[in-house]
Amino acid sequence: MVLVCLSLIAVDAWRSWNARESELQEMNVATSNLAQGMAQQANDTLKLADSILFGMVERIEYDGVTPLGLQRLHQYLVDRVAQSPQFNGIHFFDENGVWRAGSRAQALPHKNNLDREYFVFHRSHTDLGLHIGSPLVSRISGNWVIPLSRRVNHPDGSFAGVAVIAMDIAYFTQFYDKLNIGQAGSLALVLDNGTLLIRRPYNNNSVGRNVVSTDLYRAFKRNNNAGTLLITSSVDGVTRLNSYRSLYNYPLFAVAALSKNEILADWWRDTLLHTGGVVILVLILAVAGTRLVRQIELRTKTENELILARDALEKLNHTLEKLATLDGLTSLANRRKFDACLAAEFNRAVRDSSMLALVMIDVDQFKEYNDIYGHPAGDECLRTISQIIRDLLKNREQSLAARYGGEELVVLLPGANLAETRVLAEQIRLAIQQRGIAHSARPNGVVTVSIGVASSIPVRGMNLPGELVETADQALYAAKSAGRNRVCSAE
Repeated sequence: MVLVCLSLIAVDAWRSWNARESELQEMNVATSNLAQGMAQQANDTLKLADSILFGMVERIEYDGVTPLGLQRLHQYLVDRVAQSPQFNGIHFFDENGVWRAGSRAQALPHKNNLDREYFVFHRSHTDLGLHIGSPLVSRISGNWVIPLSRRVNHPDGSFAGVAVIAMDIAYFTQFYDKLNIGQAGSLALVLDNGTLLIRRPYNNNSVGRNVVSTDLYRAFKRNNNAGTLLITSSVDGVTRLNSYRSLYNYPLFAVAALSKNEILADWWRDTLLHTGGVVILVLILAVAGTRLVRQIELRTKTENELILARDALEKLNHTLEKLATLDGLTSLANRRKFDACLAAEFNRAVRDSSMLALVMIDVDQFKEYNDIYGHPAGDECLRTISQIIRDLLKNREQSLAARYGGEELVVLLPGANLAETRVLAEQIRLAIQQRGIAHSARPNGVVTVSIGVASSIPVRGMNLPGELVETADQALYAAKSAGRNRVCSAE
């Protein structure tokens, strides 16, 4: 019952954990898509600004800064701003930082941007590409803007000024406000150097903030294409699932983050509901199970007593069965066991058309041995010879050694041909002779054996099991007739 209750709790915990992981995975995809959309929107906006600046620089470098050229440039910029309201203003400052032309209806002759970061950058760098500066407050409009600029050159390649677009931060904040990120979500646009351009929720103090020491920025530097991670914000301390995505053509990356608590709010409600149900179910099972277990214990006790009695009886039967098939003196199989195995292996050999071999062993002049040394010594001699045979048959799992009668022993060898059988028989003979059991009636003074071997492939309807025994016995007789202590085989 404890296992059932624990299993219910484990299954519910596993289901809840999988649901949590699934929820986080779905939000992972959602934040990734959101960051991708933000990156695409920013990339398209910057691309538009870049194309305007490129055309502006071409006009200045081609038409020069003549009154007519500046007049044409002014009209061009007015048209562009009218078509692109996200741009707060477009201006041209000469090499001395003096305003020369712009998208404003009125001229701004007293404006000088010599100290601006983007102006200093272009004056010291010959790079003609788009430069995205740190956010600043426009001296013309008073709004927070992001300066987007390109260098303007004289015909000889020297510095001639800067073309700059003041992109209103409000354009991005208005776009970000339309995105559903919950109450505690956040969105951000960050320069690759770690400068925070825009962040929702919006705060003037966060504009232009350096975030190079944050976990998010370090993750971006490790993989500056795209990624997702769960971190606690260094700005407001909220743990969020953050996805970042680099812009395709510009050194910025967009960040979309959803609050972990808001992501898992529904999951928590569902988990608490399920867990409460499981706890109630476990309590019911525990109460009902306690009564059931008591009944089972009584039944089990009775069954155990019956099982013990049965096991004792089976053990006794097994012992009796084993004793019924073993020879009490040699611990080899007895004649009954041998006859049963011979019949079984004979049928198998007939069915598989395989070899079946038999070794018949007789202790030479054993009657004289008993007369000289006594029957107890004769019994010990037979036990020693039987142990020698068992040791030689250790690696032959299907073989069977048995006491055939008196001092005669047999070895049944399924699958063995005549040559293999003779080799084994010779090993048995030599091992017994080399044991050196004293026998004064033998010419060499030690106990020896005579062995007859036979092997055949029996055929159904043509052969009988007894024929193999008879053939091996004939070979044994031949060994005795030839002087004993030898192996003879029957063809």
